[in-house]
Amino acid sequence: MNAPVPILMYHAVGHRPARAVHGLSVSPGAFAEQMRVLDDRGFTPLTTAQLADAWRSAGVLPRRPVLITFDDGYEGVHRHALPVLAQHGFAATLFVSTGWLRGAHERGGALDTMLDWNQVRELAGAGLEIGGHSHTHPQLDQIDDERLRFETLRCKEIVAEELGTAPVSFAYPYGYSSRRVRRAVRSAGFAQALAVGNALARRRQGPYALERVTVRRTTGIEEFARLVEGRSLARAFALDRVLTKGYAVVRRARRAGRALTGG
Repeated sequence: MNAPVPILMYHAVGHRPARAVHGLSVSPGAFAEQMRVLDDRGFTPLTTAQLADAWRSAGVLPRRPVLITFDDGYEGVHRHALPVLAQHGFAATLFVSTGWLRGAHERGGALDTMLDWNQVRELAGAGLEIGGHSHTHPQLDQIDDERLRFETLRCKEIVAEELGTAPVSFAYPYGYSSRRVRRAVRSAGFAQALAVGNALARRRQGPYALERVTVRRTTGIEEFARLVEGRSLARAFALDRVLTKGYAVVRRARRAGRALTGG
């Protein structure tokens, strides 16, 4: 019940993604091979809501649970990932930045070709959980309280309007959060939220700070197998952790500076 769970974080799935997302993308072939590894090793994919509900209620999880999550809302999730997920009967969660998706709510700024709302509805109809990922994908810990409320609430409102069901799960853009951000996400009505961390998720992390493991273009199939088994995570993401700690200091200083100047 309290065993750690791998939560895989994907972004774009495509043959030739835009340069801005290339490093955090995977090819369609790599994604298919990774899903075969999960199937062959007896993993059972859950949605974010299912995992959080089980941990919240002391429910029973399958023997080898795993979460497959996608951030932002790139079109390749529909084109390339959905057929593979359907082939295996796998659940997954898609976290959408509503102002990046093609359609009436589009605000610009997207890094590559994004889903439109008809495609999001098809993904939801196929069983994917649709979660929130803010409206315009800012670093939530760097914006003021008014905009923070807007980014979380507007995202929730649009998903509810387009799909007929309000999202209950959230993922922090860039993985950045703080106590203030987590409170805002909870106040907006989200029941759980995912960070990054590049570590296995554990119940003790709490429902608003569950950690995920990044899957990249450079993640080979042997490394993927180790990551999903929870092996060699510290070594695989050692540089990421150093950079994250350093940048956290910079972000806190920036935030403090803006608070002092009223910016």
